[in-house]
Amino acid sequence: MKYTRFVSVIVVVALIAACVDQAPEETISPETAPETTPPTEPPETESRTETPPPETTPPPESPQPADKMELWDMKTGPHLRGANLWQRRVWPELDGPDFMGPGPVGPPFTQEDFDRLAALGCNYVNISHPGLFTETSPYRVDKDIQENLDTLLAMIAKADMFAVISFRTGPGRSEFTFVSEDLGDWFDESYLNDSVWQDKEAQDAWVAMWQYTAERYKDNPIVAGFDLMVEPNSNETGSHCVYDRLDIWDPEEFYDEYGGTLYDWNQLYPRIIDGIREVDENTPILVGGNGYSGIEWLPYLKVVRDKRVVYMIHQYLPTQYTHQNYTSIKCSYPGMCDVDWDSQKEQLGRAWLEDLLSIIGTFTARHNVPVAVNEFGATRWVPGAAEFMDDEMGLFEEKGMNNALWEWQVWEPFSAKVNYFNFLFGPDPHNTTEVPNALKDVITKYWNQNTVRPSNFYSLSPILSPSVSRPSEALKNVTHWLYLIGVDLEPETVDKMVNSVYDMVVLDFIPSEENNTEYPMADVVHRKNTAPTGSLTGRWVTQNGLLEKTLMAGKRIIPWPTGTMNGRVSG
Repeated sequence: MKYTRFVSVIVVVALIAACVDQAPEETISPETAPETTPPTEPPETESRTETPPPETTPPPESPQPADKMELWDMKTGPHLRGANLWQRRVWPELDGPDFMGPGPVGPPFTQEDFDRLAALGCNYVNISHPGLFTETSPYRVDKDIQENLDTLLAMIAKADMFAVISFRTGPGRSEFTFVSEDLGDWFDESYLNDSVWQDKEAQDAWVAMWQYTAERYKDNPIVAGFDLMVEPNSNETGSHCVYDRLDIWDPEEFYDEYGGTLYDWNQLYPRIIDGIREVDENTPILVGGNGYSGIEWLPYLKVVRDKRVVYMIHQYLPTQYTHQNYTSIKCSYPGMCDVDWDSQKEQLGRAWLEDLLSIIGTFTARHNVPVAVNEFGATRWVPGAAEFMDDEMGLFEEKGMNNALWEWQVWEPFSAKVNYFNFLFGPDPHNTTEVPNALKDVITKYWNQNTVRPSNFYSLSPILSPSVSRPSEALKNVTHWLYLIGVDLEPETVDKMVNSVYDMVVLDFIPSEENNTEYPMADVVHRKNTAPTGSLTGRWVTQNGLLEKTLMAGKRIIPWPTGTMNGRVSG
């Protein structure tokens, strides 16, 4: 994502992913509170001969092998619905003491930030991050950048979400490539670096950087993929946005003139893949096309033989709508908008989006490869933003494509000034605090369809395989479960739930809110999942509308009449 000025659910859904009642196709690649609080022992049942609840054990320290490519399978997907976080190196001389945080990388994030994101339903974070190697020769590991990435991954893991590592910068490429139009405004030429597009040494170092990165993170269970370069853009910047600027936006024109040269991303990225595969044969690799990975460049992206590559787009079209400044609104959704720069307005609606995204269908049919949307969004104040997002995310669902929204950004000094895409703030461009709003409701509606998380992906592996009967696998050790309807999460109630011997607890979903102690959902779920009795079958399930597909798939439920629903599952 390019900024124009300064920027260049819950772990609780663990069982649902394993419990839908239809096996997927083969993958492409190798308001009343209960009258009683939860007892610490299961109630008596009609039968006195049943086996008591099994003793539970903590999750294994090392997850069992699982194929991460299952996460990207469009036939059974989408499986990952999430958000981008963006960071860059802090330059105190440009940023001041607070705007980007204390550094060396910012804006900063905390564990609470990721817990809140997970509580909204997100299960996937695309880490749009500086590369681990320095931007200038001699190219070497930047320990500050590496430490920051390690910290982010640890926090994301604790929040029970997956992550994709995406490198914005690296040898011969600086963050300022994304804001070159601001040259002379708040930075000078000394910060520019696009030499990777004409410097063979820098390209070799980019290969070495990713080989090093893959070796370091290949065994990290939450890393769902490596995104080789965020928005390749040689078509615009050339090797220097001032002295070697190409500014070619027609893919055919670009490849006719520069195909096969160092400007050509198609000759560099396969070399990076080869370098990664020397040390890591398994981690999925994500590749977007030139032209900032716009969908119109997807057909020109070379498809390699590696079957563990996910091709991807960044989808902001039509930018005449999605990137409108609130002072000059010309388009609404649905409505009329000049979407092709010909000074004539066209109808912009779901049909237009369907036609645009048909490019993906053609690409996947031709090459039999998965495609994902690693960035998408619209400025929060554009008229019809919620309707636009609903249609677009709905189309992603129909196509089975994983997707990551731009963006999750909560550092207050930064978000108070740069908040175009901050869906928490609502449609008022002058508001910089979180408010209820339709755009947020749409986004979280789709996020709350997430079912797979690191905590259940490995425990039930292969959870997406058609050879596994998911209800029996998920519930085979569940003998006693507790269903709480509209429960108030008072500390005493939470203590009893956490320390109960139930194999599974089903809880109505109440999202956490900042400074809200009445419904501390994220904290409650974390306590349960890390409790001594919190084995896999001790996970909590939310969104009880899915119970028919989970608990009751091939099971007979025997309830007890109390203020809650208690049940024994028998097959």
